[in-house]
Amino acid sequence: MTQHFNSFYCSFSIKIERHSIIIMRIALAIVYIWFGGLKIIGISPAGDLVEETVFWFKPEIFIPVLGLCEVFIGLGLLIKRLVPLTTLLLLLHMIATIFPLFLLTNACFDNFPYRPTLVGQYIIKNLVLVAGVLVIAGKHNNNYCSQQ
Repeated sequence: MTQHFNSFYCSFSIKIERHSIIIMRIALAIVYIWFGGLKIIGISPAGDLVEETVFWFKPEIFIPVLGLCEVFIGLGLLIKRLVPLTTLLLLLHMIATIFPLFLLTNACFDNFPYRPTLVGQYIIKNLVLVAGVLVIAGKHNNNYCSQQ
């Protein structure tokens, strides 16, 4: 049984390796376009969090602009030649998204730093988005740098 599973897994992993980066790019693009779109049309569940974090900007202007930036990041992930610039923008965006962990600690943790609230978990999951874009950048780097 183990041998069959290992054989299946090896065959699967070899086939999926060819498509894994594009799958990751599409998955990240969907998340960014979807979440950004919600901000643009004013129905994002993260709107209040953004408003409390970036309180010095008018939310009716800042949140849709942030959503537009997120949509551009998503579209940039889909256009291969824009991946280097998009990677930089995504990483800058991710740095900004961790601010609530420090500015709004009570909203992010029931017991800092061990027990995150749902809001805290929403922010912490961004580590996965960062890891995904770093994998894309590393793989894309092989092709991009060899063409320069």
